[in-house]
Amino acid sequence: MNQIFVIQPYFHDGSWVFDDSSVGLLREPFVSGIPEMIDNLIESIPNAKTGFRLLFSAEPFPDYQIRIDRQQEEIGGYWYKHEDFDMTGWLCPALFKYFDEAPPSIYAQASAIEQSKVLPSYRTVVIEEPELMMFREALGRKDYQQLEEMLFIAEQRLH
Repeated sequence: MNQIFVIQPYFHDGSWVFDDSSVGLLREPFVSGIPEMIDNLIESIPNAKTGFRLLFSAEPFPDYQIRIDRQQEEIGGYWYKHEDFDMTGWLCPALFKYFDEAPPSIYAQASAIEQSKVLPSYRTVVIEEPELMMFREALGRKDYQQLEEMLFIAEQRLH
């Protein structure tokens, strides 16, 4: 079975990072050679630093752009090599949020996202228990307008 994952990396505080609430990751950084691979992969994507779509899989899929091959394990993660870029990069243990074991190869494709669909940056606010219940209810209804209004009010209290 070919399972394709999708994340939306973006540039934050000098690093490529991504969020994936489905596996509990927030601003998970790419490190040790992977940012340079990303830079090569996104050369032709305008405004990629604000966010781009990255599909990846342990199996080839139509129109994949790169394949990186597993090298060796280190500190709970694995080094992967991209032959065409002649680069290596380390994927940290967050790799195992997507795969049960480190795949021999990972196939990927990067593409632009309509700017209106780029995920907003995360904001940190302090809320009390009654507000938390209202946030959860609004989120359950997917009432994003109400969530934005509630965040605005909570942020105003911080200033």
